[in-house]
Amino acid sequence: MNTGAMNGDDVRAALGELLHVLGPPTGDGHDWDAPAGSLEWSCRETAAHIAHDLLAYAGQLAARPADGYLPLDLTVRPAAGPAEVLTVVTACAQLLATALDAAPPDLRAWHFGPFDPPGFAAMGVSEILLHTHDIALGLGLPWRPPAGLSAAVLARLAPDAPPGDPADVLLWHTGRGELNGRPRKVSWTWRTAVRAD
Repeated sequence: MNTGAMNGDDVRAALGELLHVLGPPTGDGHDWDAPAGSLEWSCRETAAHIAHDLLAYAGQLAARPADGYLPLDLTVRPAAGPAEVLTVVTACAQLLATALDAAPPDLRAWHFGPFDPPGFAAMGVSEILLHTHDIALGLGLPWRPPAGLSAAVLARLAPDAPPGDPADVLLWHTGRGELNGRPRKVSWTWRTAVRAD
């Protein structure tokens, strides 16, 4: 795992985690129409959402808008099965990783303010890890976000998060559980904008 600023390799590592846990069950009777954890979306809809956000982040890096998201949306065809949806997720993750590989360090694109490539990498990794967790819960598969990637996401996007096991803290910070007596969060934000120091 990358020990410095997050980059395309981290997105690829998170994608590998997703495919490891979700790839095998696509054809063996798991119900992808079941709710994904505590979300209102189905497991299939949640996987399509991952792809949508990864493509959006890649587009921001490529176009470098200064004041908003590009007016585009990804639509995964309703007839696409779980394996096909995961292929779309793979494509979008690879597009984000490639955009990160090509991005100069001083690039800034909009995400509620000027945002740097490591921030987009961290958001992409968080989307993959958190929603893989949601889908795994919905499918009844045991899986936890890996500690190293979770710690890197927290360091970039939630530097004021409390100490603890990085996966537990990441899940708590995003409203997915309690943490050492701290109640489940009902709202949260990432520290995303780059400060103008």
